[in-house]
This record gives sequence, structure tokens and C-alpha cells, in this order.
Amino acid sequence: MPSTETAHEHSGGELVPVKFSRLTRRGILLGLSLSQLITLGVGGASLVAAFYGGGGVLFLITAPIWVLAAAITWIPVAGRPLVEWLPVACWWLWRSTGRQLAYRRRIVTPRPAGTLALPGDMARLREYTDPETGAGMVHDPTAGTLTVVTEITHPAFVLLDPGEQERRVTAWGRVLATVCRSGRIATLQVLERTLPDSGQGLAEWWAAHGTADGSWAATTYQELIDRAGPAGERHATTLSLSLDMRAAARQIRTAGGGIKGAAAVLRQEMGTLSAALRSADLTSKGWLGTGQIAVILRSAYDPAIAATLERHGDLGHDLATAGPVAVTESWGHLRSDSAYHCVVWISEWPRSMVHPGFLSPVLLSSGIHRAFSLICTPLRTDQAARDIRRKKTEYISDAAQRARIGQIEDASQTAEYHDVLQQEADLTAGHGVLRYTGLISVSAHSLEELEAAVAAIEQAAIQASCETRVLVGQQAQAFTAAALPLCRKV
Repeated sequence: MPSTETAHEHSGGELVPVKFSRLTRRGILLGLSLSQLITLGVGGASLVAAFYGGGGVLFLITAPIWVLAAAITWIPVAGRPLVEWLPVACWWLWRSTGRQLAYRRRIVTPRPAGTLALPGDMARLREYTDPETGAGMVHDPTAGTLTVVTEITHPAFVLLDPGEQERRVTAWGRVLATVCRSGRIATLQVLERTLPDSGQGLAEWWAAHGTADGSWAATTYQELIDRAGPAGERHATTLSLSLDMRAAARQIRTAGGGIKGAAAVLRQEMGTLSAALRSADLTSKGWLGTGQIAVILRSAYDPAIAATLERHGDLGHDLATAGPVAVTESWGHLRSDSAYHCVVWISEWPRSMVHPGFLSPVLLSSGIHRAFSLICTPLRTDQAARDIRRKKTEYISDAAQRARIGQIEDASQTAEYHDVLQQEADLTAGHGVLRYTGLISVSAHSLEELEAAVAAIEQAAIQASCETRVLVGQQAQAFTAAALPLCRKV
């Protein structure tokens, strides 16, 4: 479940620490979730039936039922009750028996025009090129969203002085507040990737500034560029904006309806976001076309080809063939074309006050091919207000029930209640509410390298005061959300 944070602005020249809301672990009754209450009810019903049926032997006959119900209700596995693993395990079993864990592209069968050659439920995605901006848009007819992507460049945040860092954090808060006030945005995704450097930048710099006069110095410098360029890595950041076509249905009809009307409404949001990014000193390289999106998708599934695609102009700029050739999903990892992948979920953001830039141990880790995805889901003001009122009512009723039975109040429950009160105060002050989901996709050429890279990322997350978990049983779906700039959700 994602964490919640209010999008507002800080003032002052000093770097102000921030705090995320805790991951709520509140249940329906006395901390028990719906699934726990159901299993507990089944076990209790079997005990009551045995008692009224005469007891004795009936208690022994029904023992497997109520013992199993009690076990799966309270026995934790990897921090979660066993009953909460049942949906994941059942879904995995159903997919494995239905042979849905492997994807192979049909080479001789042409894809329908306008579709994306992607595995799983992403096969329903459609591509559309905006005639006015030339931006490539990805339409999800089932979810009712239209997504566009832009590449962002920015200076190194950790190298700025505290005053400049605070100014940029405040400006980024205004960007998020703009997204919250729209009411038509489904998702905002920030994707930061490490890519193998093709050496093209160094080669272009040498061609523009170097002197290839055949001297020993020039020859040695050229050899160093040829060797060091492909061995390095670079960082790329994209920002994806997804329009909720259901929430913007009236505006879409006014703009002409259909995908063209949705594109017109999305262009308005693109203009608003571009202006907000400029005020935050974030440089947009323009909205990506379908060819540029195709290169990102191909590089995610096939990292070995990323440097080649960058060096060779228009190679791989076909969104209809940008998907993987083969994908095989396992319980704890995913294999595609030239790499193994594992997706890690940031299950708990820092519980204490932290300064912006706390994720630098994760984002600046070197020698690891990874993609960090921050999925921001803005909540409408009325929806956020109803959610806060519901949480307050549940907390107060749970506290009264615990006091009635003599149960001691837990400090974590008190902290969660204070988080709800803080969100209510921020919402009343006019700020927006966002739900954050952090995912890290780690890629490697072998399983041994993958395990070492995942361990390094988990250690870096500990340094960033974050808790992480490997998303078992759902790696394929998690990879699309963590490594692809399509505003997908888990």
C-alpha cells in the first residue's frame, strides 16, 4: 500500500526536513483485516458448531478447520499474515496452470495496427501521435488513461548549497500541487534510470574540441575515449503524465470526443506542467515521440542493446516492435531477452524527519543497472477529505473498542492517527494529497549478479532509512510499473 504525503511548499533559506506518513497497518476491527476476520469467523463458527453439537469427538473432527484458521490468521510470513499471501499464491497458481508465466513474440504473425508488442495485459495498449505537438501518446482503453512522456534534465541536487536545494524543493512542491489541483490527472510518474554509456557524448566532444593531428597525445586521448566511453554509465530521468479520461469526460466531449478530444485535453495539462517545470528550473527536452518511447521500452527489456540503439540514429524507433522477444516470470525474478530483473518495493518510507536528497544512496549507487520509479497518484480534494474522515472514524472507534476490552494503545497506532490529523490540517490549508509508491527494478546478466545487485540496493535503501521488500509472485506486473514510463500500477 502506498504512503501518503501532502504536496505543499516550504519557506525559508535553510533546508527543511520532511516526513512521510507511515504505512497504515490498521484493520477493520482491533487491527484485523477483512481476510483475517473472515478466516477467524470460519474457525469460530466451526468451534461453535462443535460445541452445540455435543463437543467431545466433534472438537477433534473440526480441529483441522479452526486450527488452520487460527494459524493462517495470526502466523506472519515476511511481515504479513499468512492469509494475506493466499491471493498472491492463488493468482500465481492460476497463472502457472494456465501457462501465462511465459511470453514469446509471434514473429510471423503481424501485430494489429496501432498496438504495442508487449506481454500480459499491456497488449491492450494503443499508440497515438499527437498531430500538433508530435508527442507519442499511449492509450489504455481498459483503464481509461492517455499517457505522455517527457525527458527531464537537471543539475546534480547533492552538489547544490542548502539554500538552493530548499528553493528547488519548494518549486517541485508547486509542481506537485499543480498536478493535485487539476482533478484530471490519474498518475504522475518520475522514472530515473541508469544506462550504459555508449560513449557518443565523449566522441562528440572530442570531434568538436579535440585536435586529431596524429600526435602521440591525440592518439592516446582518442584511445582512452574509445575505451572509457562504453564502460561508463549515465543517468536519464523521464516524467510521465497520465490523463484520467473518465474524470475528464466532459472536457473530452467538448473538444470533439474520442482519442482526438482526449489528446486536446491532455495538451492543456502538458502546457500547464511544462510551465510548472520551467519555474522549478527543470529543463524538458520536449515531449517524446513514439520512436523515443520505443527505445526506452526496448532498452528496459533488452539492456544489452541500449548502447547500440543510442549510437545508431533511428534504429529501433518502432513502437509496434519495441517489446521483448521472450519473457519468463519466476516467483522472485523475471527474465527477458538479455537480462534478469528483480523488482523491489519501498514498503516503508523514513519514519523520522529526513532532508530532501535522502535517497541519494540508492540513486547514486554505481555499477548497478537499475530503474527507480516514483508513482504519484493525486487525490481529488473531496475524495481525500472523505478518506481522511473515514480513517478518523475508524481510529476513534478502534481506540474505544480497545479501551472497552482493556487493550493498551500501541504507539504506532497513535503515530498513524497523528499522521491523519496532519493530512487533514494540510488539506484544510489548501494543499494537495498524493499517494506515493516507490519501486526499484534491478537488472543483471546472470542470477548471481542479480542477487548481488539486489543485496546492494537493499543495503543502500537501509542507508536511506527505507524498508524494502522483493515483490514475489508479481514480478512481471511490477516490472512494467518500475522500469517502463507508462504510468502503470501494481
